[in-house]
Amino acid sequence: MGTSSVTRVTSAQLRIATRSSAQARTQAELVAAAIEAAHPGTSVELVFVETVGDQRLDVPLHTLGGQGVFVKEVQRAVLDGRADVAAHSAKDLPSSPQHDDTVALAIGAFCARRSAADALIGASLDSLGRGATVATGSVRRQAQLHAVRPDLRFVDLRGNIQTRLTKVPVGGALVMAVAALEILGLTHLIDDELPVDRFVPAVGQGCVAVECRAADDATMQMLAAIDHSSTRESVEIERAFLATLGSGCSLPVGAHVRNDRLTAFIADPDSGRHLQRGIVLAAERVADVDAADARRLAVEMQRDLAGFTG
Repeated sequence: MGTSSVTRVTSAQLRIATRSSAQARTQAELVAAAIEAAHPGTSVELVFVETVGDQRLDVPLHTLGGQGVFVKEVQRAVLDGRADVAAHSAKDLPSSPQHDDTVALAIGAFCARRSAADALIGASLDSLGRGATVATGSVRRQAQLHAVRPDLRFVDLRGNIQTRLTKVPVGGALVMAVAALEILGLTHLIDDELPVDRFVPAVGQGCVAVECRAADDATMQMLAAIDHSSTRESVEIERAFLATLGSGCSLPVGAHVRNDRLTAFIADPDSGRHLQRGIVLAAERVADVDAADARRLAVEMQRDLAGFTG
């Protein structure tokens, strides 16, 4: 692709590529408002894109390729010049480039993180009867809930938030990210917020990441104004853990930085075995040191899970 096909962004206009779901649209609108507030005189418009994950609601998410199915087409809109930036839920964004073209993209901003926790809607975990059904499309959430309640049954859950909220199993519950409910003003529906130290969130959960072309210095400078430094530090450490494993949401994986601690979770979907561990991060929050520690933890956990016989 030649650079001549790319429309250069000016200080007066910026186009944000996003999915059209209520959550994605609202996230992008908040990003747009933040950019306009930081750069008076800039006009931001949204470019809506449909992804494979939006189109294929008839199959479980992990069979579509897992992490990345909600971002590829949105990234393509930036790469081919239809948009200047792309707004994603950070948990959907692969931790390593998925193909040569995406090397040309860079994350210009990690927006301030909302809650990273998961929540049950329909019933609390303690109130669920033996053998109750929990709806979730996440293999991570299934693995973590099964670890504490092996009696539970699980059914797949796909669709936008409004659709999913109509599918609470009789006598059961469904699992959703608290951040998604916060964005849409639906936190009053929560019956049980799951503690992040026991139910480790997906990498980047609760954060919105904004990508642009790596060579687009003007846009990178604009996005720097909405970049939240402590969120960036935390999410980049989590992403270093995931990149080392070389897996996305097709495997049960979670990693979350909170204060000075990284907590991580991985599981074997075939055997049902799982590991959860934590490490204390560098006191000065030195990004390179913390990322190296996260990578070492990933290697150790992957090795120990493979050799686990207990």
